[in-house]
Amino acid sequence: MSLDVIRLALCQIDSVVGDVDGNTERIAAAMHEAAAAGARIALFPELAISGYPPEDLLLRERFLATCRDAVGDLAAEAPEGLVAVVGWPERDQDVYNAAAVLADGDIVASYRKIHLPNYGVFDELRYFQEGAGPATFALDGHRIGLTICEDIWQPSDPLESEALSGARLILNLSASPYDLGKGERRERMLATRARDNQAAIAYCGLVGGQDELVFDGRSAVLGHDGEVLARAKEFEDDLLICDIDLEVIGAARLRDTRRRRPARIAQVEVPVLAAVESTVRASDADETADEPSLLLDAATDAGDGPIAALRGGRVEAPLGRVAEAYAALVLGLRDYVRKNGFQHVVIGLSGGIDSTLVALLAVDALGKDAVTGVTMPSRYTSEGTRGDAHDFAARLGIPIHEIAIEGPFKAFEEALAPTFEGRAPDLTEENLQARVRGTLLMGLSNKFGWLVLTTANKSETSVGYSTLYGDMAGGFAPLKDTPKMLVFELSAWRSTRDGDELVPPEVLTRPPSAELRPDQKDADSLPPYEILDAIIVGYVERDLSRDQLVASGLPAEHVDRALALIDRAEYKRRQGPPGIRLTSRALSRDRRVPITNRFPPG
Repeated sequence: MSLDVIRLALCQIDSVVGDVDGNTERIAAAMHEAAAAGARIALFPELAISGYPPEDLLLRERFLATCRDAVGDLAAEAPEGLVAVVGWPERDQDVYNAAAVLADGDIVASYRKIHLPNYGVFDELRYFQEGAGPATFALDGHRIGLTICEDIWQPSDPLESEALSGARLILNLSASPYDLGKGERRERMLATRARDNQAAIAYCGLVGGQDELVFDGRSAVLGHDGEVLARAKEFEDDLLICDIDLEVIGAARLRDTRRRRPARIAQVEVPVLAAVESTVRASDADETADEPSLLLDAATDAGDGPIAALRGGRVEAPLGRVAEAYAALVLGLRDYVRKNGFQHVVIGLSGGIDSTLVALLAVDALGKDAVTGVTMPSRYTSEGTRGDAHDFAARLGIPIHEIAIEGPFKAFEEALAPTFEGRAPDLTEENLQARVRGTLLMGLSNKFGWLVLTTANKSETSVGYSTLYGDMAGGFAPLKDTPKMLVFELSAWRSTRDGDELVPPEVLTRPPSAELRPDQKDADSLPPYEILDAIIVGYVERDLSRDQLVASGLPAEHVDRALALIDRAEYKRRQGPPGIRLTSRALSRDRRVPITNRFPPG
């Protein structure tokens, strides 16, 4: 292997926020695995040492000191001949979101993130100081550019200056929160940056669940022509090996002279933080490689285009929209349960579509031995839904307990009868049933240490179609940011994914109902879900006005009703359990609307 060919290891790991010792062990193990595969560079995600986002842990001196000690320990443990680039919170007068370059037993350099996102789920200006500017390090005579997450989403610096200064390979450490379609959008952006700067880009993404956030991994290496040379798995830990031929990139730049003058100026503007020279022979690296790199066919563009990179690695196929959404929910649920020390979950199985999907996710995330279902029929429960709950549990292979709520519900009615005398039954009695069920589930939780999974979806949560201290009672809400129509789609897809029909067909076709009064249907109280979901996308995710929503073709009466409900339900959402962020704007960290608010909806 020529020194112009650099073997990279993209170490896609699931860091746990605050578990500095555990994260250090994961990084160390991955470094040794990368070295065994003959890698020259091992790249890790953003803030891999601390986990992401560490939030107000960054305000504690002891936490920052612990992270600093961990980086020092990793530097001492780094295998000979390997350069590891690891994300960490660096304390130096202020605090920086940094990338430590570890080599020869020491921290030889530390790059500091320049662009600190402060929108959506991000709050980095609260914690970090901006880095001073672009920077590179030298490896075996080559300049290597350093960027962290948001840095590469910007079309100019630091990426542009690093490339102009001679860097043919740009490293990017990232913790990029997932939402539907994020992996594809991110890869298109990386391809544009690679082509615009005629540089290969190695993107190493965090994977795992952290409270509401899910990180999809999908680390990748893109050639200077924007082609994907290697792609890691989605929603799984992975070690991705890829060879990059830097001489090919240099040849392509020689053929395109448009940036020759800017490059000459940039040479004196971008510092080289450190120089690391090879301590192993190229032949040694080839002999220790467990997995030989995939040699791609040489290709030369006609005309003035750049020639293609000659090397690459394993390229995983993208999952696709429905499969990736399901995988994100499974990972987010698994990590929330396991990282918070729970061993078992309990779900109220109503025979409806939402509890069905939650149970499917729970079994796939935790195994059927860690899931218990409870059906709690009332005087209004149909035999169809009651039977479907038992049938579904049997198909899924989980135990189900039936606890009728008629007794406690009737006791509440009798206790309140003197006070309610002369008033007709209304929403109060409906909510009492939901609260009885919530109390029973929390009782099981307290007795057995089970985590209660709530079942409300984004459509219902948006408009407050749920009961405080009733069906909102629980520890985690997997579907909190999953629209109702997607709930149906995911359930149908998972039901037959492996060949068997896990979900009773009636569950997928029955009109949704809370079954809290005779012949109740969700459509009695809400716009049709296909219309409601479109309104939520426009109003919540895109901040469209009432008039813009109507102009787009949505019925005015449904828009007016939905917007009033969405704004009015903010107080409920503040009291609900956390749930997995799946869309571009969830009803939690992304959208911050005051509860006390007299501005009219729309």
